[in-house]
Amino acid sequence: MNGKAEKWQAFVKENKIEAFTMEEVKNDLHPALFRSNFDTDGVRLPLMLVLDDSIYTMFQVLVARKAVTAENKAALEELLNSYNRQFKVFKYYTNEEGDICLDTCLPSTVESFDPVVIRSVIDVVLKHLQEKYSEIMKVVWNKAEIKGN
Repeated sequence: MNGKAEKWQAFVKENKIEAFTMEEVKNDLHPALFRSNFDTDGVRLPLMLVLDDSIYTMFQVLVARKAVTAENKAALEELLNSYNRQFKVFKYYTNEEGDICLDTCLPSTVESFDPVVIRSVIDVVLKHLQEKYSEIMKVVWNKAEIKGN
């Protein structure tokens, strides 16, 4: 297990956080994937913390699968871009499959890796999703117009 993953593992154990499962991947960066789910508006959103030997620490949330359609694409782009302008610690994007994703990328070496900072960022992301998930889904379902944020 890489050094950042060891620090995270010790942090979650010490703080009795049992929400994550861990999977190690065999490649040159020695990634450890910490997966969990987050409940909002009755929906379980998968999330993943990626800790490896690179200078990056990634936190990812799959907000909605196959949600982007020709009918909602422009409105979704407008909404997600407005969030991207407001929030510096995370960014939304859509992938080729039409999924809506939210990513956070923080630089950290093993020596500078701070699990408390990671936990704080995760909390900020989850609070944001609790507040905005229904707004996103209204646009996905073509039930709302974007009126500026």
